Amino acid sequence: MLKLAVVLLLLAIIGSLFSGLFFLYRDQASGQRMAKALTWRIGLSIMLFLLLLAGFRFGLIPGYTQ
Repeated sequence: MLKLAVVLLLLAIIGSLFSGLFFLYRDQASGQRMAKALTWRIGLSIMLFLLLLAGFRFGLIPGYTQ
């Protein structure tokens, strides 16, 4: 379940990144939509980071042991 959530979030982050690139070329004068797409990317990246931290904290992601 955690793997699926991570993959979906990564796909959403990449989609948002390409959306920002598309709006960069389409809207030459105004970067409003590009800024919104990149803001979504930042929010999704933070959500992914927090999800990975929570997964490690609750034992869903094993730690490194020697």
